Amino acid sequence: MDHMTSTNYRTQRVGIYLAVAAALLMGLARAASAQQGTPGDPGHLTLGEAIRLATQRSAGVQAAAARVEQARARIEQRRADLLPNLSGIAQQAGRSFNTATLGLDFPTAPGAAPFFDPRGQVIGPVNTVDFRARVAQTLFDFSALGRVRAARAVEGAAEADATAAQDLAAGQAAAAYLRALRSDAQLRARIADSTLAAELVGVAQDQLKAGVGVGLDVTRAQSQLALLRAQLIAARNDRDRASLDLRRVLSIPLTTPLALVDSLGSLQVDTPVNEQAAVDAALRQRPDLRAAEAQVNAAREQVKAIRSERLPQVGIVADEGLIGKTVSHLLPTYTWGLQLSLPVFDGFRRESRVREQQAAANEIEVRSRDLREQASVEVRSAILDLSAAREQVAAARERLTLAELEVSQARERFRAGVSGSADVITASLNLNGARTLVIDALTAYQQARVSFARATGSIAQLQ
Repeated sequence: MDHMTSTNYRTQRVGIYLAVAAALLMGLARAASAQQGTPGDPGHLTLGEAIRLATQRSAGVQAAAARVEQARARIEQRRADLLPNLSGIAQQAGRSFNTATLGLDFPTAPGAAPFFDPRGQVIGPVNTVDFRARVAQTLFDFSALGRVRAARAVEGAAEADATAAQDLAAGQAAAAYLRALRSDAQLRARIADSTLAAELVGVAQDQLKAGVGVGLDVTRAQSQLALLRAQLIAARNDRDRASLDLRRVLSIPLTTPLALVDSLGSLQVDTPVNEQAAVDAALRQRPDLRAAEAQVNAAREQVKAIRSERLPQVGIVADEGLIGKTVSHLLPTYTWGLQLSLPVFDGFRRESRVREQQAAANEIEVRSRDLREQASVEVRSAILDLSAAREQVAAARERLTLAELEVSQARERFRAGVSGSADVITASLNLNGARTLVIDALTAYQQARVSFARATGSIAQLQ
């Protein structure tokens, strides 16, 4: 009777394990069904859509766009030096004068008192009303022209930086998407392992009940199932965390439902590429290289702008208005002039600014040359990684096929009572490792694809 009670208890435990595994499988099936929605629908993302979404919504991209707007505003500020400057005033004022400071000495008749006290006297106040307009226009100012050109070059550098920021955001989104795919594949693999382990527990229990098995086989099978349940919980947690990380990278609300349309095995498999053609493409189209070149150009324009400050400036000034003691009696007055300004000596400040900016330009050029060399290395390394990862995927899939065959054979021997559960458990552990190896190999291959796309500046075209 006790034996029957124990048997029923173990049978119930096996039923519970099978129910848990079945529930997980159903949940995963629902998730897979949700992923079959139309690509581009809210909550359904392909790898390419995730990349393009990141290039629009990433905080780094938006910050770079703000810097572009700042650069454009600075162009308008520099251009203002070449445009007319118009101002107007309306003034009512009173002023007193000390006659000794006027420099006027009116002649007087012999013996007559002087018109003003020679020691000075205060006269006034003299009240005036003045309405006046003033306009100043630069005719020739090479330094202002140089500053406008430098500001435009800075704008070009800011736009190139914004493109580079989009490329960086695309790489981060692709990496986060692949992490999410990997965690989802790991969860699927652990569910399959748990299902197999639960089935093994049931077989061992049936054999024990029929009197052809031993309790050790049941214990081994239950221990294996408990281990896989722990792995399943960890895989589920990794999947949920990867999903949160992907939402964060894409700058979408963390509560937004999100289903990944792609899987590691469904992504495109690239054909071998020509190494030199890939390097040439990278040097031609990588955003960070173009940004470095734009920064070099901006630094050189800054040097030219500073040097142009040595050239003369020519401008015209006109001032016209009405002035009088009362509003009822105003007379027109004007002032105009042509002004030539030529810098002569500023304590060598300008020369030191030129040296400073030239040194900055040289530093950027050094970084640009180093970046070009780095780009060549990254392209060649990505090609090597692609080739190696492609072979690793083939080898891992072959091992998975053999591991599945090993499990099938060991399970048949165990069902027939030819061997114990140890062989099946060993085979299932090998299958567990083979599934993980395939997932890792596929992930490495897709990561190599992303690295190659980034290295050649074509990540925005990934599908």
